[in-house]
Amino acid sequence: MRLLRSTLATLIASLTVLAAGPVRADEAAVRKAVSERLPDLPRIDEVTRTPVPGLYEVRYNGTEILYASETGDYILVNGSLVETRTRQNLTELHTQKLMVKDFDKLPLQDAIVIRQGSGARRMAMFVDPNCEYCKNFERDLVDVRDVTIYAFLIPILGPDSRTKARDIWCSKDPAKAWRDWMLQRVAPVRAMKCDGAALDRNLAFASQQRIAVTPSLFFADGTRKPGILAADAVESRLAAAAAPAATR
Repeated sequence: MRLLRSTLATLIASLTVLAAGPVRADEAAVRKAVSERLPDLPRIDEVTRTPVPGLYEVRYNGTEILYASETGDYILVNGSLVETRTRQNLTELHTQKLMVKDFDKLPLQDAIVIRQGSGARRMAMFVDPNCEYCKNFERDLVDVRDVTIYAFLIPILGPDSRTKARDIWCSKDPAKAWRDWMLQRVAPVRAMKCDGAALDRNLAFASQQRIAVTPSLFFADGTRKPGILAADAVESRLAAAAAPAATR
C-alpha cells in the first residue's frame, strides 16, 4: 500500500508539472514529439486529449495505448512513468529506492534460522517447500561453511505449499523439518495448533519487495539474486558481502 501511494504521488507530482505549461499542444504536435522521442515505436494511429490537462492518449499498433506529455518528454506506459530523453523509468527508479537494502531491516523474526559452522556470515533466501529449484539449491547450500541462513517461507505454488510451509514453520525444530523435507523428502508432522501468521507476513513482504521467484537470495551487503547459485558462487557472494564490513 505504501508503494502504491508513493508511486501515485510521484505520478501526480509529474502530471502537475506537465500541466503547468501555458500553451496546450495540438494532437499533431504531440504525434510529432512522441515519434521523435520514440523512433522505434510502431506507427501512431491516433492521438487524443485526455481529461487530464497536458496528458494525451497515444494509440499505436492498432490497440496499444500509452500516455504522453505535450512535449513527448514523458510517457506513461504499463503503469510506469518514463522520461523519453534519457529512457529512464522514473517509477522503477523510485521503487528501487524503496527496496530494503539493509540486511537487518529484513523481518528476520519470520525466518527459519539455519546455522552452518561458525555462522559468521549471513544470507537470506525466499523459498517454497514445493519448489524443485529450491531443493536443488538446498543440496548445494549444505556445503557452504560458516554461514547463517535465514529461510523465508513464501508458499506461492499452491495449497499444498501452504500446508507444508505451515507444518515446517510450526514444528518443534523448523530448521530440521525444513532440511528433512528439502533433502530427504521426509514430510513434516502435521501441526494441529499453529500460528501461521508469519507466512502471511512473508508473502506480503515478498510482494512489496517484488520477490516473485523462488529461490530468491539476499546477501548481507544488500545485493539480491533471483534463482539458484552453485555453492562456489554462493561462497563468492558471501565473501564479497563480508569484504566491506571487514574494511570499516
